[in-house]
This record gives sequence, structure tokens and C-alpha cells, in this order.
Amino acid sequence: MTITLITGANKGIGYETAKRLVDAGHRVFLGARDVERGTAAAESIGARFVQLDVTDDASVAAAATVVAEAEGRLDLVIHNAGVLELELTGSAALRAFDTNAAGLVRVTEATLPLLRASADPAVVTISSSAGSFWAVTHPDRPEYALAAPLYSASKAAATMLTLQYAKAHPEIRFVAVEPGTTATDLTAGLGIGRPPAETANAITRIIDLGGAVRSGTLRDEFGPIAW
Repeated sequence: MTITLITGANKGIGYETAKRLVDAGHRVFLGARDVERGTAAAESIGARFVQLDVTDDASVAAAATVVAEAEGRLDLVIHNAGVLELELTGSAALRAFDTNAAGLVRVTEATLPLLRASADPAVVTISSSAGSFWAVTHPDRPEYALAAPLYSASKAAATMLTLQYAKAHPEIRFVAVEPGTTATDLTAGLGIGRPPAETANAITRIIDLGGAVRSGTLRDEFGPIAW
């Protein structure tokens, strides 16, 4: 059985991905900041809730301890927690990078011992092609017109961190995923995107590819993306 931890999974893409992985036979630890909402989400799909705020060192450490005591290993970590900050201020920048980039570091560092205990460990970062220099400089790409500099910059950092972790830990597969434009709470004000369930299907198809996906790459459901 695959033991999986997903951050920010009480709603949207994270929730739908957790649901599909439970259906596929994974034992899923559904991470969320809010205990009430996270518990309800986990119970609704047969996952186990774990309180997890990626911006809080103690919360991340406690979540890793819960998984360690229950399972002794992790086969898959999915970095899904993220924020979209549109206000261009220093405080907004700190919030964006704390969740979208530093949160990835906190969770990865806390779970590395559990991943090393797996026979086939993998880490999937829900990143974005909005953080791809290639995509945002090509007028024919939708990212070209996206005015969300903090989101783009923090997702570029998330992709770079994924690459650097892949180089540092070749025994673990690290992949950054562009999930596709999705209608979630983050994008509600923009009025764009497909249903989260469709995006979750795309993410799980990438996960199912396993070792066929090269570590240290950014890709979407169709293949690698330049960045």
C-alpha cells in the first residue's frame, strides 16, 4: 500500500487528488490547517486527517511525527498548499513565499527520513508554468498575460527547489507539476479554469507514470515544460 501525505488538501485540487488516491488504494494523510474542515474532508473520503500548516515549523514537525508513529514511512508527498497574493507589497510577498516556497522546504525536510524508508519514494510539487521564464515570455502562452508577479515568482522558486532536491537526493523522485488552469478558491475572482476533479485526474495520471517521469523536471499532463 502506498502511504501518501498531501498538504492543503481539505478542498480544491488537494481534496480531489486525495479522493482519487484513496480510491486507488493509497493510505492518505490529508493535511490541512483547520482541524474542523480537515477532519470533515478526510472522513468524507476515507483518509486520515493530520493538522498541518506549512508555514509553521512546529505544525509540520508534529504532522511528520504522526505519520512516523502510524506508518514508519512515506512513499509519496504532494506539496499542494498554496496561496495567490495579488497585492504587490512586502507583506504579501512574505506570505506568498512562506507558503509556496518555504513551506515546501519545511515539509520536505521533515519528511525526508520517512521517504528514505520507502522502496519507491516520490515528491510531487504542485507548481505552475506561471513560474516558467519560457512560458511568461511567449505571447502565445496564457501565462504571458497573467499579472500575478508574486505567485509567478514563488512558483518559480518552488520549481527550482524541486530541481535542487532532485539533485541532492537522487534516490527520491522529485517532480514539479503544472496542474492546468483550475477553478478553485484561489482563482474564483478570475472566473477561469476547469473543475478541480478534472485537474486531479491529470495529477494522478502523472503519479501513475512513476519512474517513467524524470526526476527534477517541470511537466503537465502532456509532458515536460521548458522553464
